[in-house]
Amino acid sequence: MALKWTDVQELAIQLEDAHPDADVVNLRFTDLHKWVRALPGFSDDPNKSNEKILEAIQMAWLSERD
Repeated sequence: MALKWTDVQELAIQLEDAHPDADVVNLRFTDLHKWVRALPGFSDDPNKSNEKILEAIQMAWLSERD
């Protein structure tokens, strides 16, 4: 399955698996952007990301931890 920026929940799940010790609350969006692009199966245009999308991924990732 090819992941896109809009696959917020799946991206959050995979980020939690890949970076279980990350400080999600204080994570810089530049690092989050880089980590999403490095996920297996991610194939979206890096320029289609924006602050709103990255914030949604961050919030979903926090929810994964609850």
